[in-house]
Amino acid sequence: MDTVASALQRLDHLAATPRIARLAAAFSAAGHELALVGGPVRDAFLDRRVNDLDFTTDASPDEILEIVVPLAEAHWDVGRQFGTIAARVDGEVVEITTYRSDVYDGETRKPVVEFGDTLEGDLVRRDFTVNAMALRLPEQVLVDPSGGVEDLLAGRLATPGSAVDSFRDDPLRMMRAARFVAQLGFSVSDEVREAISARASTLSIVSVERVADELSKLLRTDTPRDGIRLMVDTGLADHVLPELAAMRLEIDEHHHHKDVYEHSLTVLDQAIGYERERHPGEAPDLTLRLAALLHDCGKPDTRRLEPGGVVTFHHHDVVGSKLARRRLRALRFDNDTTKAVSRLIELHLRFFGYTEGAWTDSAVRRYVRDAGDELERLHMLTRADVTTRNKRKADRLGFAYDDLEARIADLREREALDSLRPDLDGDDIQRVLGISPGREVGEAYRFLLELRTEEGPLGSEVATDRLLAWWAARAS
Repeated sequence: MDTVASALQRLDHLAATPRIARLAAAFSAAGHELALVGGPVRDAFLDRRVNDLDFTTDASPDEILEIVVPLAEAHWDVGRQFGTIAARVDGEVVEITTYRSDVYDGETRKPVVEFGDTLEGDLVRRDFTVNAMALRLPEQVLVDPSGGVEDLLAGRLATPGSAVDSFRDDPLRMMRAARFVAQLGFSVSDEVREAISARASTLSIVSVERVADELSKLLRTDTPRDGIRLMVDTGLADHVLPELAAMRLEIDEHHHHKDVYEHSLTVLDQAIGYERERHPGEAPDLTLRLAALLHDCGKPDTRRLEPGGVVTFHHHDVVGSKLARRRLRALRFDNDTTKAVSRLIELHLRFFGYTEGAWTDSAVRRYVRDAGDELERLHMLTRADVTTRNKRKADRLGFAYDDLEARIADLREREALDSLRPDLDGDDIQRVLGISPGREVGEAYRFLLELRTEEGPLGSEVATDRLLAWWAARAS
C-alpha cells in the first residue's frame, strides 16, 4: 500500500462519483447520516478494484426505501429483517444497512438483530479492523475507531475487540480470516491465530453451505496457499478438509518434499499458473483447484513400507477419488463439481505410464474417452503434478506431455475424437440384430464403443459385420 494521503485521495475520488454523490445528497437532504463502509473503504486504501458498494445509515429500513426508491431503477428488501435494502442506482447494485449492534447467544451464529444509533457502534461489531472503517458522506470524513488504517499499513488482520469473543459470536469469521489472508496477502495477529486454534471446533455450529462458500472464495483467490496454511496450522482444516491436514503425516515416495501436504500446495500453485497461462482472463477454476489440492488425499490410507524401506502408495488415485467425493458431498458441493473433482483425482496418474513406452492410438483414444469433458483440466492437473527439482526429469515429463497433447490434436482432427461414438447407434443395433430396446442393446453398444476406441473409425459396413460376428459368438 502506498501513502495514507494517496489512499485518502482515492477515497475522495470514489465518493465523488455521481452514483455515490446522489445517494449522499439524498440522505443528507432527508436529515439522515450515510457512510460508505467495510470492503470498499479497505480496497480503496489498498488500491484494489472496488466491486461492491456497501453503505450504512441511521435511517430505518422504511426510511431507506423512502429515500432510495426515487433514485433507483429497481430495489429489493429481502434483507429487510436485518436492516438491509438493496437497490440498482445508475446501473449498479448498492446495499444500504441500518446501523446494527447485534447480540449473539453463543450457541448459534444467528444474531438477535438490534438496530444501533451510532456509526462507531456499528463499526466495532464487525469482523476485522480493516473492514471496520467508514467514510462519512457527504463530508468525506474517515471514521476508524479500531485502528484499521494502522493494521492496513502493517498488512495485519486483527479484530476490533477480543478475537475470542469475535469468533465466539460468529465462528465463520475464522474462515473469513483465512480467505482475507489469501486475498489481501496479510498475516494474522498473534491474538487472532491463538483464538482460531482455541475455537476451531466451534465451526461445527456453522452451516456446511456457508463453510463451503468461504472455502470456495478462498480457493478462488489469486494465491490461496497462505490461507490454506492458516487453516491447517490452526486446526481449522481438521473441521473442513481433514484429508488435507492428514497429508502432513506422509513423506512422499520420491522424497521431493518433506510431506505430501507441501507437494499438494505446490501442485495447487502450479495448476493456477497453468490455468492463467492456458486460459488468460477467465474466472478462477474452482474444480481444478479442488482437484489439485486433494489429488493425493488417498496417500495416508494407502501408505505401505516395502522391503528395503521403500514407501509406496498403490491405488491412492482410486482411494483419493472416493475420499474426495465423500468430503465434497459432506460439504454439499454441487453434483457436477463433486463428480468432476473425483474423476480428475482418479485419472491424475494415468499419464505417467506414457513415459514408460509409446502409447498406441487406442491408448490415446481411451485417455481422451475416459477424461471426457474434463480433458483440459486433466492436462493442467497432470502437468502441475510434476514438482521434481530434477530439471532433466521435469523437462522429460514436460516434453512427453507435449507429445501426448500433439497426438490427441492429430487424432481429434482425423477422427472427430471429441465425440467418440460407435459407428452404429442404438437404432442401428436394434435393426441389425432384430432386437427390441433393452439390456442387450446396451451390451452391443459397449462392444462397438470399445471397438471404436481400439481400432478407430471402421465405417458402418465393417461395424455391422463385426457386430453380427460378436452376436453370433455370444449366442453360441
